[in-house]
Amino acid sequence: MSNQGTKFEDKCNILTDLWLSYRSDPKFEDFVSYNDIGLPLSFITSEKIAKPSDMGKQLINETFDLLLGALGIPEDTGFEDLEEILIEGGE
Repeated sequence: MSNQGTKFEDKCNILTDLWLSYRSDPKFEDFVSYNDIGLPLSFITSEKIAKPSDMGKQLINETFDLLLGALGIPEDTGFEDLEEILIEGGE
């Protein structure tokens, strides 16, 4: 982990992984429901289907910050994958 924070590309990949792997998981039901735009937008970005606008990037960044908050992670220390976040968050 670095002290730079998570790279935007990694944020998109992490959120995509969460959305595809856990969208039916009851633990993430509220998070997935609330982030019904940020998660699919992360998928579209990570799969290079489209490039996000500045507003889209802001929405993805906010969705990522909400994920860290939901898992009780106080600081973005530079994550590279979902597994790392889930371990840090105690899931």
